[in-house]
Amino acid sequence: MNSGFSTLDYIVFIIYGLTIVTIGLYVSRTKQGVQKTAQEYFLADKSLTWWAVGASLIAANISAEHFIGTSGSGFAIGLGIAAYEWIAAIALIIVAKYFLPVFLDKGIYTMPQFLSQRFNRSVSTAFAVFWLLVYVFVNLTSVSYLGALAMEKIMGIPLLYGIIGLLIFSGIYSIYGGLEAVAWTDVVQVIVLIGGGLMTTFLALDAVGDGNGVFAGLSTIFKSGRDHFSMIIPQGQLMISNGEGGLKDAYQDLPGVAVILGAMWLTNIGYWGFNQYIIQKGLAAKSIKEAKKGLIFAGYLKILIPLLVVIPGIAAYVLINDFSPEKLSLMLNVPVEQIGTIEKSDEAYPWLLKNFVPAGFRGLAFAALAAAIVSSLASMINSTSTIFTMDIYRTYFNPNANNKQLVNTGRIVAIVALLIAMSIAPKLSTLDQVFQYIQEYTGYIYPGVVAVFCMGLFWRQITANAALWTAIATIPAGIVFKIVYPEMPFILRMGYVFIVLCFLASVISFSEKKTGINPNYGKNQGILITGYAFMIFGLILAVLGLILFEPFQYLGIESIFMLATLFVMLGIILFTNTRMKTSDEKAYEINPELFNTATPFNLGAAGIVLIVGMLYYFFWM
Repeated sequence: MNSGFSTLDYIVFIIYGLTIVTIGLYVSRTKQGVQKTAQEYFLADKSLTWWAVGASLIAANISAEHFIGTSGSGFAIGLGIAAYEWIAAIALIIVAKYFLPVFLDKGIYTMPQFLSQRFNRSVSTAFAVFWLLVYVFVNLTSVSYLGALAMEKIMGIPLLYGIIGLLIFSGIYSIYGGLEAVAWTDVVQVIVLIGGGLMTTFLALDAVGDGNGVFAGLSTIFKSGRDHFSMIIPQGQLMISNGEGGLKDAYQDLPGVAVILGAMWLTNIGYWGFNQYIIQKGLAAKSIKEAKKGLIFAGYLKILIPLLVVIPGIAAYVLINDFSPEKLSLMLNVPVEQIGTIEKSDEAYPWLLKNFVPAGFRGLAFAALAAAIVSSLASMINSTSTIFTMDIYRTYFNPNANNKQLVNTGRIVAIVALLIAMSIAPKLSTLDQVFQYIQEYTGYIYPGVVAVFCMGLFWRQITANAALWTAIATIPAGIVFKIVYPEMPFILRMGYVFIVLCFLASVISFSEKKTGINPNYGKNQGILITGYAFMIFGLILAVLGLILFEPFQYLGIESIFMLATLFVMLGIILFTNTRMKTSDEKAYEINPELFNTATPFNLGAAGIVLIVGMLYYFFWM
């Protein structure tokens, strides 16, 4: 595919790049002779306002995996892939109300630090290693690859050079300035990525509507791509490319009702609640109140994201399948061979940018894509260095390290991570939907992450041994299910792994003698009644699953067993927290007032739930 960039596009794009680097270096500058402290470098000196928290969260989250990967899945599967965004909006409410306030109250820098406080160093190290492996070998590699793929298709830059360029560019200001540089440049970048993303969507829809506007385009893609507007995908309904020249059932990626009953919740709660490069933005908030408002703001932005990244993929699907090459040639006024085609799903968004976004605007649209890529890479780089420095280097190598040693170590680790990602990223070129690759391989750790962190936060009975063995069993359990049930969709597989891990953690915790005194013993009958209600509801769900399993197996109804386990486990936690005299000696004392939320928060949360519910109602099947 020939380069689609004009001189004006290059000028716009270069101006964007210089602006971002300048802002990053400026906001993170220090006075001459003054060394950054660890809090300044890793937590932006706890200075972020609610709008900076929300914007930075979304900028870190929205990346090439969305503009390229999610658009690719939109091209292949359709609107159903938006489940990751809309369920995330509700997950952000849970994180804002119940998780982040505790972390801020305890003065947490990193997620492994929380595990060290609540359990011990072994548990902390196990998860530190988990996150480092995911950030370097999955996140950094996939995001840089997808960004470079776009640069290759649009600008004609060879894939390897694009990967190297993106990683170096994102590293320039993040390595020098730390989280402060990352967060404040994210505020600018989220404006660019949303503005540029909306522009691409509108132009693509206008093209599909034969120049009659956005609403005509929406009507056309809904009629022509009706099979791409189902949030719930039954087994056997839609066949898509498997990336190897054959076909596979889209149910493998989005198995029916599992997206709302099953492990999609594990993915989102684990990602937004306990993922260092995401939650770090909340940890850097000025106050708990600012952090809560920031996450609600991010929730509304998440609802908007499918308009930027899924709808363009569906528009590309309709343009490729319903418009002949000759008609596209006439529409675009260019030779047929210059238009190119979409050989694999992840090429959909670059194809749109190249062909349907005019000169100058194409530079702005690609700047939006680059903003998404660079902001995410910068956040991942910073969090990689934070976890290694604070949880491994300071713990095992230099417990008495001063601020200068901590910051310098963080910078060295960031450079090493970049070099590893540069060597691995080109190997992803054989995949058709890299977004699904990201979800599947991060899915190996999320069941254990959610089980250990949630129990660690709220269950007074879970012990360090239970947490450690749950962590150790997480990846092997996922691999065993993959080997034994290779045809099972990974979202269903994650749910079964979660059930196994909850059982394992419970058995070990109850079998160990506790030395701590439970201060909540015999108190708060309301919590006890709620615990009973959760357990009864969970058992009812399990019975429903058994009854409906056979007739509704094609809809992934078995995912209800994970939901049943979750409610039963919540019931056990509330019951034992009030009915057992002893508890783990390192169990957290949590002030219930941390969970109080003001009326604006409650109204904002209700608005998110209402909007997501309506979207599912209109696009169910």
